Amino acid sequence: MNDQSPINSEKSILSNAAIILVHPKYPENIGAAARAVMNMGISQLVVVRDEKPDTEKMLKMATHKAAHLIENLAYHTELGEAVSSFSYLVGSSARKGRKRHVDNCPRKMAEKVLPLLRENRVGLMFGPEHRGLTNDDLKYCDLTVTIPTDEFSSLNLAQAVAILCYELYYKMIYGDKDIVYEPKQASSHELEGMYEHVEQLLDEIGFLKTNDSSYWMRNIRKVLGRRNLLSKEARIIRGFCRQFLWYTEQKKEESGSPGNDELSDKKVITYDV
Repeated sequence: MNDQSPINSEKSILSNAAIILVHPKYPENIGAAARAVMNMGISQLVVVRDEKPDTEKMLKMATHKAAHLIENLAYHTELGEAVSSFSYLVGSSARKGRKRHVDNCPRKMAEKVLPLLRENRVGLMFGPEHRGLTNDDLKYCDLTVTIPTDEFSSLNLAQAVAILCYELYYKMIYGDKDIVYEPKQASSHELEGMYEHVEQLLDEIGFLKTNDSSYWMRNIRKVLGRRNLLSKEARIIRGFCRQFLWYTEQKKEESGSPGNDELSDKKVITYDV
């Protein structure tokens, strides 16, 4: 079988998908999740935890088939660091509320994610068993997905992982073969730097008037997130914010209002875009 066969092509695309477990409580659930993702052709497992989980307990549930996922587990203590290289993040959540807008099921998620996988690293993110992902966790996510259930909405962590992985795998194997793949998107690291400067700019001009700036930033993230920004676009936005912040700082150091000549002679900070 040559390297261009459909099966090898599908495996190559799925190699850009990863499962990210945020503060899982039980090592056994990590092992069970590893077994589930192995069944669905995904080969990357990332764990965010204060302490490294017990390897033997993970291996017991992973079985020998998924042992290599446990052995090659990517471990981080900070979520921001763990997701920095990903271009698109999906957060799984069963919780709803005033600040939780959810309108995507796993099947819709697969339709949105698959076109991104050829050129981008995509992470499917799951929270701890007792509470799920927090709003602070979800701020990194481009999409929030809820698994439809009946009256009882609590799923085992490995079950939730298996459902999302299955939908992605099924869409890959049996879905539309004429997929228009998306280009390389900005990474989470690039976007977080951009959002930091956007927040500084909005604070400087007085837009963030309340103490709860996180509420406004979540909405701004949602607006900008719809664009699926490219790396170049994120750098342009960040460069604009930096220039504005530099300029306002210079004006604070000067007395009075600058004349037109001063404005025309102001220093311009340039950035490679």
